[in-house]
Amino acid sequence: MLQQLFTPSVQHALDLIGIFVFAISGALLAVRKNFDIFGIAVLAEVTALGGGLIRDLVIGAVPPAAFTDLGYFLTPLLAALLVFFLHPEVERIQTGVNVFDAAGLGLFCVSGTTKAYEYGLGLTASAALGLATAVGGGVLRDVLANEVPSLLRWDRDLYAVPAMAGAALVVLCIRYDTLTPLTSGLAAVAAFVLRLLAMHFHWRAPRAWNRRSSAVEAEEVEGGHRHKATA
Repeated sequence: MLQQLFTPSVQHALDLIGIFVFAISGALLAVRKNFDIFGIAVLAEVTALGGGLIRDLVIGAVPPAAFTDLGYFLTPLLAALLVFFLHPEVERIQTGVNVFDAAGLGLFCVSGTTKAYEYGLGLTASAALGLATAVGGGVLRDVLANEVPSLLRWDRDLYAVPAMAGAALVVLCIRYDTLTPLTSGLAAVAAFVLRLLAMHFHWRAPRAWNRRSSAVEAEEVEGGHRHKATA
């Protein structure tokens, strides 16, 4: 059995904080999409709990924690109500929300990886589920809101990569039998800091080598037609 990063009570409190911040991001997107209060609540719940739900279903931890802990279920509803009544104020502290979101990303990629490994998955599969725990809710949020998921868009700052880095550090520690509360914490901090740096410097993943976008090609063709027409 792997050592826990924190005591159960502290771990539970940190989980609720991460769930609350993820729920805020889902509720804010619902407001921007002009959803009603039910839509805001659904997007908040899905964003906050989707990643952990995917992980628990894959590893067979049923019923999932989202359905056995009332706090996990009610916390996103609290975030949804906060955004419903105070969304202009919440929008103004978006930078602070993003910082806490980055902290939740780091925590969840580590806790998701360790839980998957404890349930008997291999190192690679555990890292993959750690990533899914951290970003799965955001993907479901964007799909329900009819948006291209943020982690697939080249014009967004790195999000999945920091989570991948944190999960990879955890499995390396497991592989070399050095996973302790300290090294787990360092892995979470590494993912957190990498996400903050990506937001600050607008780091983005590279696109296909020597690619030419269809938009640029269309503009060039249209420009050539205009040139012929005026010649």
